[in-house]
Amino acid sequence: MSKAKEVLLGKSLRTDEIKKERLSRLWGLPILASDAVSSVAYAVEEILLVLVPLLGFASFGYVPGVVAAIILLLLILCFSYSQIISHYPNGGGAYIVSKENLGRKPALISAAALIVDYILTVAVSISASTMAIVAAVPALAPHRVLISVFCIFLITLINLRGMRESSKIFGVPTYAFILSMGIMIVIGLFRLFSATLTPIVYTPDQLSGVLPQEVFSGMLVVVVLRAFSSGCSALTGVEAVSNAVPAFRDPSQHNARHVLYMLAVIIVLIFGGTTVLAVSLQVVHIPGTTVVAQIAQSIFGRGFFYYVIQITTSLILILAANTAYNGLPLLLYLLAQDRYVPKQFSQRGAKLSFSNGILFIMVIAMFLVIVFDSDPHNLIPLYSVGVFISFTLSQYGMFRKWLREKDKGWQYKSLINIFGAIVTGVGSVIIFYSKFLEGAWMLAIAMPVIIFVMIYIRNHYAEVQNQVELKEFAPYYPRLTGAQGTPCVVLLQSINKATLKALNYANSISDDITVLHICRYPEHAKQLRAQWAELQIPLKLEIIENPYRDTSRILKCYVYKRAKNLGHGENLTVIMIKYIANHWYDRVLHNQTTYFLEQSLSRFKNVTTILIPYHYSLNTVVESKEDIDSE
Repeated sequence: MSKAKEVLLGKSLRTDEIKKERLSRLWGLPILASDAVSSVAYAVEEILLVLVPLLGFASFGYVPGVVAAIILLLLILCFSYSQIISHYPNGGGAYIVSKENLGRKPALISAAALIVDYILTVAVSISASTMAIVAAVPALAPHRVLISVFCIFLITLINLRGMRESSKIFGVPTYAFILSMGIMIVIGLFRLFSATLTPIVYTPDQLSGVLPQEVFSGMLVVVVLRAFSSGCSALTGVEAVSNAVPAFRDPSQHNARHVLYMLAVIIVLIFGGTTVLAVSLQVVHIPGTTVVAQIAQSIFGRGFFYYVIQITTSLILILAANTAYNGLPLLLYLLAQDRYVPKQFSQRGAKLSFSNGILFIMVIAMFLVIVFDSDPHNLIPLYSVGVFISFTLSQYGMFRKWLREKDKGWQYKSLINIFGAIVTGVGSVIIFYSKFLEGAWMLAIAMPVIIFVMIYIRNHYAEVQNQVELKEFAPYYPRLTGAQGTPCVVLLQSINKATLKALNYANSISDDITVLHICRYPEHAKQLRAQWAELQIPLKLEIIENPYRDTSRILKCYVYKRAKNLGHGENLTVIMIKYIANHWYDRVLHNQTTYFLEQSLSRFKNVTTILIPYHYSLNTVVESKEDIDSE
C-alpha cells in the first residue's frame, strides 16, 4: 500500500517544506479563480433559461440590465473580500468573519453554507463540463454520469499530489480558457461592429418548446429578479481567495488581494463580452448544446477554433471544481480546530494537503452527480442559495466590525458593506423563493442538519475532554509485586485520565516500560515534555519526530528495531487507548488512527497489541458559559 501510494501521489513531503508548496500569484490565480472565471460558461445561459420561455426574443432587451446588476454586485463583493483578506490572514472567509463579529450561530450558518457551496461547486462544474463534452461529441450523452464520476476521481487524485503540483497541472488550461474566450470575444466584437456577424437563425423544430406559447401577462419584475438570481451563479467562487489566504506565499495577504483584483477584471471582461455577443446573436438555449458553443459556432463555424473553445470550456469547468478542493479542506481544518467536525480533518496528508477534506469532497460530489444524473440545471437551484448566505453574513460581519473598531475610512467602508449585505440578503431570499420548488427546498433540510451535526460534534468533544481532563493529578500506581520484565511500549498523544489508566495497566504487567510519543507538531511535543516533568511520572518518555506525518511508518520502524533485539521466547507489548463510544455514530470521531496502527502492528510475529478501553458517558453537555460567550 505504501508503494502504491507513492506511485499515485509521489514522494512524501516533510512538514517544514510547506512554504515551498504555497502559491504564487501566477499559479494562485488559476487555482483559486477557476470557479468564478468558469461561471461565465453557464451564467448567461441560466439567465436566458428564465427569460426566453416567458418573454421570447424580447428577453434580449432585459439581459444587459440583469448582467450589469450582477457585475455591480461582483465589484462590491470584491471590495468586501479584499478587506477580509487584509484583516483575517489565517483564511476562513465568511466563517471567521461571522465567528468574530456576529457570534457562534451565524458562524455555523456561514460554515454550513460554505460547505454546501463548495461541494456543489464540484458537482455543478463537473456536470457542466460533461455537458460541454457531450455538445461536441453527442454520442457520449448516455455516458455522462460515468464521465463526471471519472473527472471527479481524476481531479481528486491530482489534488492529493499537493498544491504546488496541482497548480501547474491546472494552471495552463485555465489560462488557455481565458485566452481563447478573449480571442472569441475580440473577434466576435470586431465582426459585430463590421456588420459581418448576424443573429442566429433557428428552425421551428429547434424553437419548439423554447419560446412562449402565449403572451406573458405576469409581473415582469418577478421574472427579472428570477433571472438575476439564476445569473448570480457567475459570482460563485469569489469568496475562495479570502478562504485560502494561508495558501499563498509571503506576503500572503498582498498576493491574495492581487489575485482577487485580477479575478474581478477577468470576470467583468469575459462575462460582459459574452453577454454582448449573446444578445447581439440572439442566442437561446436549445437542448444538446450550450450558449457558448453557439456563439463560437457563429463566429468560427465548426472549424478548429470552435473545438478549441469547447475543449477549453470543458477543461475550465473541470478545473472550477479545483477551487473547492483548495477552499473547503482549509475551512474543515478551521472547523476541526474549533471541534465542529472530526479532528481527522485537521491532519495533513503525505503531500501536505488536507487529504481527508479532499476525499470528503470526492465522496459527496460523486453522490450528487449520480443522484442528479449529472445535469447542471438540476443542481444550480441548490447552488446559489448557499453562496449568497455566506456573502450576506460576511458583508454584515464586516459592517459590524467597522462600527466596533472605527478604523480609518470606516464610514464609507461600512456603507459599502451594509449595502452589499442588503443586496445579497435580498438576493438570498429571491433565489430561495424562486428556486424552492426546483430543489432549493432540500437546502432548508440539509443546512440545519449540517449545523445540528456540527453542534453535536462540538458538544461530544467538549464532554469527552471534560471527562478525561486532569484537573488535578490522579493517583499513579507503582509497579505491582510480581510484574514481569517483558518490554512494554505505551503510545502517548496527550496526558489525561485515559493515559494514566494505560500507564497503570503497563505497570501491572512489566517493569520495562517506555512511553512513546510520535511528534507531528514540535510545539505540542514541547508542551508534553514540560507537563511530563511537572507531574514527575517515573517512566521514560521518548519522543520521535515525524516530519512526514506518517505515524504508521514511524511506529513500524520503531517496533521493528525493538523487536529485533528480543531474546528467544520474548515479546514486545504495545499499549494503546481505545475510547468506547455510547453510540455507534460516535465511532467516527474516535479511534481512527488506533485502528490503522493496530492493523499495521499485527504483522509482527513477536509483538502483542493491547487496547485499553476508556469509557465515557455523554449524559450532559458540558460547555462553560465563558466558552460559549467567547465565541
